[in-house]
This record gives sequence, C-alpha cells and structure tokens, in this order.
Amino acid sequence: QVQLVESGGGLVQAGGSLRLSCAASGRTLSNSAMGWFRQAPGKEREFVAAISPRGGITYYADSVKGRFTISRDGAKNMVYLQMNSLKPEDTAVYYCTVVLLATQTPVGGYWGQGTQVTVSS
Repeated sequence: QVQLVESGGGLVQAGGSLRLSCAASGRTLSNSAMGWFRQAPGKEREFVAAISPRGGITYYADSVKGRFTISRDGAKNMVYLQMNSLKPEDTAVYYCTVVLLATQTPVGGYWGQGTQVTVSS
C-alpha cells in the first residue's frame, strides 16, 4: 500500500511562488511515474504535471507550462512541484499520485489529503 502526503501549500499573491512536496511511504516509487493533479471548488480534478520514474521525461498541462516544474528525488521517495508566476486561477487543492506516463492519468487510486493553494489577486 502506498501513502502519499502533500505539503507546501498556502496563501500567496499573484505572481508569487510556492514549492509543493509529496512524500511517499509504504513502498518505493522509484519505478513509478508520478504526477500532480488539482481540484478547484466546483470543478473536476485536472492534470497538472507528470514525471517519468527517473525524471528524464515530463509532461505539463498547457495552463501551467513554462510556470511550473515537476521534479523528484528517488532516494528520498519525494516528488516536488515548483510553481512560479502564480495566478488566481491556480487556486485549488493539489494532489500527487502514481500515474500512467503515456496518458498522464492516475493509476492505483493512491490519493493523499492534498494541499491547498490559494492565490490572491
């Protein structure tokens, strides 16, 4: 069983930055692609970014491309999301999970509690 714990969210002004962290436990995820998703109030959960097991391949939603960077530390079983130039429309609860890299879709149903990101205008 995999447990995922997201952290690093908070309240930030538009144009600011945040770095989200995802700590995995239960088993190593060094062979798994990982991704970040977000869910805003009243909206469906949407894909944000994904990274291959060794970090050499990344995917981003068009809405965050050029502003967000996903990375991982296999030794620490951690995944990160550096978010720059934040916009009010980035406000959401952010989740990390295991993904199928080719389709950037969640697999396994591994979800943590998420971390709230609020961007004020």
